[in-house]
Amino acid sequence: MAVSPLSLPKVDLAADLAEQVRADFPILQRQVHGHPLIYFDNAATSQKPLSVLQAMERYYQHSNANVHRGVHTLSNEATDAYEGAREKIARFLNAPSPQQMIYTRNASEAINLVAYSWGLSHLAQGDEIILSVMEHHSNLIPWQLVAQKTGAHLKFIQITPEGELDLEHYQSLLSDRTRLVAVVQVSNMLGSLNPVEEVIRLAHRYGAKVLLDACQSVPHLPVDVQALNCDWLAFSGHKMCGPTGIGILYGKRDLLRSMPPFLGGGEMIADVYLDHATYADIPHKFEAGTPAIAQAVGLGAAVDYLNEIGLDRIHAHEQALITRLLDGIQRIPGITVYGPTDPARRAGLVSFSAEAIHPHDLSTLLDEHGIAIRAGHHCTQPLHRYLKVQ
Repeated sequence: MAVSPLSLPKVDLAADLAEQVRADFPILQRQVHGHPLIYFDNAATSQKPLSVLQAMERYYQHSNANVHRGVHTLSNEATDAYEGAREKIARFLNAPSPQQMIYTRNASEAINLVAYSWGLSHLAQGDEIILSVMEHHSNLIPWQLVAQKTGAHLKFIQITPEGELDLEHYQSLLSDRTRLVAVVQVSNMLGSLNPVEEVIRLAHRYGAKVLLDACQSVPHLPVDVQALNCDWLAFSGHKMCGPTGIGILYGKRDLLRSMPPFLGGGEMIADVYLDHATYADIPHKFEAGTPAIAQAVGLGAAVDYLNEIGLDRIHAHEQALITRLLDGIQRIPGITVYGPTDPARRAGLVSFSAEAIHPHDLSTLLDEHGIAIRAGHHCTQPLHRYLKVQ
């Protein structure tokens, strides 16, 4: 089971904070089984503040048109809103250019884009891909498929007893055959805040590329792609107070330009003939067809919302919540907590198991009191087997 508190520290006093949260998030004003809703499932998907819902509604009510395809007023307004959101997201990550922000349906599609466009073009028999045993299925299955097609070999970083990446083991896996390292920045099951700066530095020493799964980090702490020096970074909008159906792939400019298109169709072309075509520059080369315009607008509004609060304040607030949660939950007999015990070495999530009750039963009982937590394998079945836990 995993508990992931929402990050909304607009004021300091707990009572005022609760009032502010319920004002910003309409869904938190509802009741479940006669109890006020307490939502602890943000690692799976976060709730959406009113400002995000209103931004999407404004687009549909006042500027609904296709982007990049018309010269009339509505199309220009839609294009401005769509591309304006891309600019906000680029600034949010301190990316050098909005061109390096590729809109996708979600983080899974972003990772698949790299796997199929770059992986199938650059990997061959005997090449090595390094992942970790804590990866979400979205950063595991695409590389399994690519390895099957190319003959590349998968290697896995083990974790320490504290639930963190074992850097010594990682260094032992690196070799001249390493072509890619793809790891999660924050584990969606363990909450571990991984030392990705060191992971990237060591990988680049061997000439390997690095992809970061940042789904659980981008909403919760400042992420600077230039400082990290990662080659690609993927995340989802719906885990950061934005809508579903939108994700982002960041990539280094020259690397993205060297990659072939992932999908074909309208929008991603320059010139089309009956027997061949030339392709648009990034980001549009990877954005075939009519895009998720309203979702992009909503994600831009979510970035505004998080910026208004401040990522530093969000992270500090979550550290306080995690400290309190760890202290309290470990006092309960029969509870086992997974991941680092030091709150400073984890993000806003705590996973645990209880001896006396099945995870699904506990989640059902808590739901009867209006409390929503996540129960299950959290899309990390190999990690559960590694830890020998249900």
